[in-house]
Amino acid sequence: MPAKRPAIGFIFITLLLDVTGWGIIIPVMPNLVRELLGGSVNNLSSVSAAATYGGWLIAAYAITQFFCAPIVGGLSDRYGRRPVLLGSLLGFGIDFLFQGFAPTIGWLFVGRVIAGVMGASFSTAGAYIADISTPEKKAQNFGMIGAAFGLGFIVGPVLGGLLGGFGSRVPFFAAAGLAFLNFLYGYFILPESLKQENRRTFTWARANPIGTFKSLFRFKVVLGLFVSLALVYVSAHAVQSNWSYYTIEKFQWTPRLIGISLGVVGIVFAVVQGGLIRIIIPKLGQQRSVYFGLALYALGFLLYAFATEGWMMYAFTVVYCLGGIAGPALQGIMSGILPPNEQGELQGGFTSMMSAASIVGPPVMNGLFAYFTGPEAPVYFPGAAMLLGAVLTLISAVWARSSLKRNMKPVEVK
Repeated sequence: MPAKRPAIGFIFITLLLDVTGWGIIIPVMPNLVRELLGGSVNNLSSVSAAATYGGWLIAAYAITQFFCAPIVGGLSDRYGRRPVLLGSLLGFGIDFLFQGFAPTIGWLFVGRVIAGVMGASFSTAGAYIADISTPEKKAQNFGMIGAAFGLGFIVGPVLGGLLGGFGSRVPFFAAAGLAFLNFLYGYFILPESLKQENRRTFTWARANPIGTFKSLFRFKVVLGLFVSLALVYVSAHAVQSNWSYYTIEKFQWTPRLIGISLGVVGIVFAVVQGGLIRIIIPKLGQQRSVYFGLALYALGFLLYAFATEGWMMYAFTVVYCLGGIAGPALQGIMSGILPPNEQGELQGGFTSMMSAASIVGPPVMNGLFAYFTGPEAPVYFPGAAMLLGAVLTLISAVWARSSLKRNMKPVEVK
């Protein structure tokens, strides 16, 4: 295709459509799982059974992506971001069709595995942004990924709830349509961002989580910051995996109130990631933004844990979401350390780490919540998981500060 000037707007719209497609299926996934269980397993159409299978579906995606993300990252470093991103979008469309037409629960797992194999949109988008950003703009531009995520999870669930009135499978077909539309948009609009001179040879030795981490961790600063970011991702599940249970248990919120609250979280998160981050990080600098963001994260967890009224959850969301400046700042620092021909590998490493956090975080945080709200608890404390999130975030801040004291000169391309 003719050479075009790469633009953040292209990748933002691509991700926004992608996340909106994910968000559309959230309201109806439990009903579809219950329908399939009721048709294939006797008397297992209860919400608890659906929730159990829903957790396994998430795990199937996370485990598959943990192993496949480094491969996809390596391919994007070899062949460019554009073909990999387009393949990812095509894979998502096929995944949604699998789920929409699924006659048994097994088909849902097949679809989740396909999505895990092809699910490279965010990691490849991160590499794309690294390619086209100047060093001083990388952290701010990484925030656009978070902004797309926030906006997509405002629009998507609302559309899914409306479409779900026509049947539990309709939103899946709408999501597939969005994915294929996104593919066409990328095919005709999105230019390649990785120059030929910045590409590297694909090797299987580095195209796996162990090989990727070994390659990235030859820079001690990257190793330290990866540990710090991993702690943040695990701690985040104190909110992400527990929000509904916590607010029902402590404030007796209805599904409607939970949906509204998540919409508010999405709005605040999008404002921070898409707007405020471009003001805060240049003023504070990347390293101070890391410390400031992690401190706000920890404070947000503590405020959530000890909230006594429902309205406080809305107010404390501002503090918690402002902590979101830490992630892009950490990513910006690590991206600046690595050479241009390893940005895809870095983003693949991020995706594998997030997948690992999605395997470890939910059972730990949900288990802690269940224990401290159950009959065997030594003390009743629904906010136990959020308190653990605050502790892990503070450890992350100390770890990051120690790592950032090291010399961080950009390396030469070899």
